[in-house]
Amino acid sequence: MRKNIVAGNWKMNKTLQEGLALAKELDAALKGRTVNCDVIIGTPFIHLASIAAAIDTTRIGVAAENCADKESGAYTGEVSATMVASTGARYVIIGHSERRAYYHETSPILMEKVKLALANGLTPIFCVGEVLAEREAGTHFEVVARQVEEALFGLKKEDFGKIVLAYEPVWAIGTGRTATADQAQEMHAHIRQIVAARYGEEVAADCSILYGGSCNGENAKELFSRPDVDGGLIGGASLSVEKFMPIIEAF
Repeated sequence: MRKNIVAGNWKMNKTLQEGLALAKELDAALKGRTVNCDVIIGTPFIHLASIAAAIDTTRIGVAAENCADKESGAYTGEVSATMVASTGARYVIIGHSERRAYYHETSPILMEKVKLALANGLTPIFCVGEVLAEREAGTHFEVVARQVEEALFGLKKEDFGKIVLAYEPVWAIGTGRTATADQAQEMHAHIRQIVAARYGEEVAADCSILYGGSCNGENAKELFSRPDVDGGLIGGASLSVEKFMPIIEAF
């Protein structure tokens, strides 16, 4: 059975001290409570080791926001999947729309990142999604299918089964616009059909697919009620326990 997941993506926010305080506050808020989803926080690289050591990682999973597409070597400023795993993090976000747009990450690059993450025991949270022009041109299904196929369909069945997918309509990130629950469901069902065609119905049914487009405490319950929406990849609302907890509680 696939898991319900609420994952925060802090992006380039919070100093080390601020991030540590936020993680501890969330850990305290969850202590002794029963929630119906896995909770993950994706933090900047410099936070990972400190946060993993300071919280109960059986209660909150820790994710890097990226990793390098190289194993090691003379790549100044890069952080390898091996390094990420050594901090105690168990997840890594790969293919986020901001990485694709600002840092020109292509499917071959992302494929290498996924392989290295898996080789180091990390669970990739792999992001796909279309920009506004693609949605308006009616090519959004084709775009998302291509993103999944080019970066992930070289994996063996057992490796694909270790991946979490996240659909982020780029036009609904930080814009105040949100895909309707029906639009999210439509794309999530499409993604699941693509996976089923390649890896079979069982793998597709077990794959968690998160929604990543301006999900908040007001719309989370409706989004998560849809049969193919298994949680959220949360940006701004994950920077506050007060805003993040209602999303977790939406399950």
